[in-house]
Amino acid sequence: MIVFFGSGPVAADSLRLLEKHFEIEAIITKPTTVHEMKVTISQPPIFGVSTKSELDELILEKNFDSQVAILIDFGIIVSKKVIQKFEFGIVNSHFSLLPEWRGADPITFSILSGQEKTGVSLMLIDEGMDTGKLIAQKTLKLDLKVNNSELTKQLINLSAEMLSMHIPKYLNNETKPRSQPHPDRATYSRKLVKSDGILDFSKPATVLEREIRAYSSWPKSRTQIAGKDVVILDATASDIINPNGNTGSITVTSEKKLSIKTAEGSLIIETLKPAGKNVMGSGAFIAGYGSKL
Repeated sequence: MIVFFGSGPVAADSLRLLEKHFEIEAIITKPTTVHEMKVTISQPPIFGVSTKSELDELILEKNFDSQVAILIDFGIIVSKKVIQKFEFGIVNSHFSLLPEWRGADPITFSILSGQEKTGVSLMLIDEGMDTGKLIAQKTLKLDLKVNNSELTKQLINLSAEMLSMHIPKYLNNETKPRSQPHPDRATYSRKLVKSDGILDFSKPATVLEREIRAYSSWPKSRTQIAGKDVVILDATASDIINPNGNTGSITVTSEKKLSIKTAEGSLIIETLKPAGKNVMGSGAFIAGYGSKL
């Protein structure tokens, strides 16, 4: 039996997988995401809290029977008094190989960094930011073309597999939590802001290509082409660069694709979505707006 802490789509998708393996005593989420957290097989009570103090009050008021809680993408600071209400603490399923990418958005920063692997860490929450002891870790090889939504789905599935395997072992004292390795090498992610999605062509094409994949869910990569606001959905980096024009200048390749000059190489646009229009390939965009390039 577990109490589940989480808010938003990642937590909701995780919860639907976890309910196949655990009896869920209660769900604690934010008031704005109560509807998302409704599950299908059974419906445990759902409690909405907005702040750390509201969470403290709820946990002190309720006498949950669960020995352990699971937390995924909760977004509210959890105090020591809340952690101590569970005999075996609160296990956070964090979507990186801690101490790599502590913080709010490890999935996005795994893609942005260009690294070749990521994974899931099952960590006991303490009062630090993702500094607790590890119960288990598992590595996932990163496909170098994967976007944020695809990688998120892969990590949600991996997380559910790991929790179903390792939580029973932990409760049976078959697993001893261990300190995170090399805490001096920790890296930190942050919450994204909308302006992160504005493409800056003074960056190398390889960096911009990773941004497009990393920001595919939000805030999405945006620019102007032919006087039209567009979201770039898929692009590739090329070493071939147009010797003419300034950074940000646009040419059409022999394959009828848009090529944007960057600080290093060119960004070749595969698919894009003009404002108010459907998703289209470079060729269709050129056919409609080529005269304004």
